Amino acid sequence: MKELDINQAPSGTEVEYMEEDEDDESPNGGPAPRKKLRLTKEQSRLLEETFLQNHTLNPKEKETLALELKLKPRQVEVWFQNRRARSKMKQTEMECEYLKRWFGTLTEQNKKLQKEVEELRAIKVAAPPLQSRHPLPPSALTMCPRCERVTTTIHLDNGTHYHHHHLRS
Repeated sequence: MKELDINQAPSGTEVEYMEEDEDDESPNGGPAPRKKLRLTKEQSRLLEETFLQNHTLNPKEKETLALELKLKPRQVEVWFQNRRARSKMKQTEMECEYLKRWFGTLTEQNKKLQKEVEELRAIKVAAPPLQSRHPLPPSALTMCPRCERVTTTIHLDNGTHYHHHHLRS
């Protein structure tokens, strides 16, 4: 399916259809069935161009544009109403997509933070009773550069050091 940009005038041999109001009555006495109005490429282009300049028309602008396009003012009015509705729908769709992506990012961050909280609680619970009376100095807690976990560092006699969670895995 071809991607359409609602902010661009239709191109190529596309013809735009719009329902046309009929004031005449049908043979059975009721209102006449609506028929689709075919707009030429030039009419569509001029309507789009005018819409990009201003999303609403005052009565004088509507009348002038209708005369220039050889349409009824009501047809121009309905086209603008429909175009505003399409524009608003497209904007709403774009905002919805943005919010979905933002929700995904926040969900990911939330999971990482929850995992970090669990790890911090595990460190606190695993600390021997002596340490609970004498808490670790802040410098004893570090961020592991490999996995970005907050952890304690174990220093070995040979000068190497490990983050305690890497010893377990």
